[in-house]
Amino acid sequence: MRVVPADSGEATYPRSVSVQLSAPADLPAGFRRAVAGLSEVALRPEVVVAELPAPQRLAPHAIAMHASVLRADDELADGRLVVLHDPAGQDVWEGTTRCVAYVQAALDVEMANDPLLPGVGWAWLVEALDAAGAQHCASGGTVTRTTSERFGALADQPIAAAIEIRASWSPIGDDLRPHLVAFGELLCAAAGLPPMPPGVVPIPSRRRR
Repeated sequence: MRVVPADSGEATYPRSVSVQLSAPADLPAGFRRAVAGLSEVALRPEVVVAELPAPQRLAPHAIAMHASVLRADDELADGRLVVLHDPAGQDVWEGTTRCVAYVQAALDVEMANDPLLPGVGWAWLVEALDAAGAQHCASGGTVTRTTSERFGALADQPIAAAIEIRASWSPIGDDLRPHLVAFGELLCAAAGLPPMPPGVVPIPSRRRR
């Protein structure tokens, strides 16, 4: 992949800020290095990420993040990414690490009524993983579309529609960075943003030491 310099005359994207995550000392060494590597990831500038308290019962070790896609102070999509790690492995994972993602976004009612929408939503994930080079196995999930019609005092409000994508997959290898990039691209796809041009990545801001 390449970064387009600002003076190249080609299309560029605003500078993005690297994700900042803690890597507790009690994590296994390999997983701790993988988590620390996530701080090197520069997501698209519309994606804002914050660390969440990790779930305690799903695996011996875990980290969690919340992410939103913002544009002009509007939240277009939001979601969570949890990375689980079990040194002993779990059969259903087919490995020792599992990524669990949840994404939701508002939709036009006409789009929500499209019978092809669930397949399109799953394709967003598959394409995001492939584009990021995130090698994985044992992927699975659900795509749910909802519509809400209001009544009574709320009857004058329009019908609302949304899509929810719940997915999990097992990274192959110890590099988690492509999987975070793919999660960010999945969020942007759900938000209706166009994909990044092939081979172009956001320009990361200078990191403070």
